[in-house]
Amino acid sequence: MRFTKMHGAGNDYLYVDCFSQPLPDDPAELARQVSPRHFSVGGDGLILICPSSLADARMRMFNADGSEAEMCGNGIRCVAKYVYDHGICRKDRLRIETGRGLLTLDLSVADGRVERVRVDMGEPILEAKRIPTTLRPNPAMANGAVTDVDLSLRGRRLKVTCVSMGNPHCITFVDELTDQWVLGVGPRVENNRHFPQRVNAEFARILAPGEMQMRVWERGSGETLACGTGACAVCVAGALTGRTQRTVLMHLAGGDLELEWAADNHVYMTGGAVEVFSGEWAGMGTVPFGREAGKRQP
Repeated sequence: MRFTKMHGAGNDYLYVDCFSQPLPDDPAELARQVSPRHFSVGGDGLILICPSSLADARMRMFNADGSEAEMCGNGIRCVAKYVYDHGICRKDRLRIETGRGLLTLDLSVADGRVERVRVDMGEPILEAKRIPTTLRPNPAMANGAVTDVDLSLRGRRLKVTCVSMGNPHCITFVDELTDQWVLGVGPRVENNRHFPQRVNAEFARILAPGEMQMRVWERGSGETLACGTGACAVCVAGALTGRTQRTVLMHLAGGDLELEWAADNHVYMTGGAVEVFSGEWAGMGTVPFGREAGKRQP
């Protein structure tokens, strides 16, 4: 099986072109096999680039633990770059089918190759049962949003805001971005009983009304260098709670993303996409996942 390693702001996945080769028999197991760092190719998961009857291509995304997720903001930018650069569809505006629905992407092309991608990430989902979360909405919010509500974690109480960008996010605003927050609290938030489908846990520090820094603990993958949907959710959460403007520069460990929660209620994300290398996977026996595979865990 041929694959290509790509990353968006350091959020790296193995991409498989299913236009030119068959769909893997068991993509969940394949994701578990290829993702462990030091023991395998290494990445935050696996993304399949597939034909679509509705769009220019379809993206399927699997976390490092094999669980399939609805959407990946950094991943979809890389899908767009691959589709254009490898000649699957040479258009400056692409439509990609995802678990979130059909998304539109505008490409910035130089010398025949994609350098940056602006993604219309759609409207944020604020209704608790659609996020989903069993946390109660803030009664002070007319739109029923789950903003600055209490979340108890075995004696620790957080103030959190919940947003879905097609996948669920729980945001905590903090004064300092520490390992204690991300590696210690992050896994506990991911698996908290108030999130029936688990949740991505973001920790955000406000630098200015239009500038933030964040770290993320992703469900099924642990800490990653960036999360595009998470950055969009943090942008929405900042504006919802009056902490920030609706246009934000987000600093992540793997790079920066430009975000706008626009007047049409859609969130727009702009960032780069990088192709690292290509290779061929011949298969191997079971490889460890988690602490033994070099994942950063508490």
